[in-house]
Amino acid sequence: MNKLGPNRIWRRITTIITECDVAILRYVGHIPSHHIRRFFYRIAGIKIGKGSTIHMGAVFYNPKKIKIGKDTIIGENAVLDGRAVLSIGDHVDIATEVMIYNAQHDINDEKFKAIQEDVIIEDYVFIGPRAIILPGVTIGKGAVVGAGAVVTKDVTPFKLVGGVPAKEIGERKNKNLNHRLGRAAWFR
Repeated sequence: MNKLGPNRIWRRITTIITECDVAILRYVGHIPSHHIRRFFYRIAGIKIGKGSTIHMGAVFYNPKKIKIGKDTIIGENAVLDGRAVLSIGDHVDIATEVMIYNAQHDINDEKFKAIQEDVIIEDYVFIGPRAIILPGVTIGKGAVVGAGAVVTKDVTPFKLVGGVPAKEIGERKNKNLNHRLGRAAWFR
């Protein structure tokens, strides 16, 4: 017979509660009003800055460790992983179907254990559609990640990266970023 200690039982209960939260947020993600979605996301523990919006279909893993700055837009069907800290700055534009992960398995470990590392996205970053950001990455201020890129290491400020794995392909000429992203569509 397999005995469960008090710590293991508590971890299972906590996991079940978190999974319930994640399932509810998937349904909330299909409500066609960003005001209502944002209300429920904040209740779930996501810190969302003023003027920021998360478009429909977003998926969250452990929302309590996700922080989104002000005037930031998260596109449709984005995946935001909060199993470790996910910090998204101000005036960040994350396009449709972007996946940001901060947990993965150690493929060299005998038990295939999970590794969690924070992901930091600084202010004025643009991440193109279907890009993937992997654990432990910091994307510097004003950087641009091209569509479909897989970012495996840090991106320095104002650099443009693209490809699989993402490599530097240019640099943003405008270093005086002060734009606002504007209002979100009501039913997106």
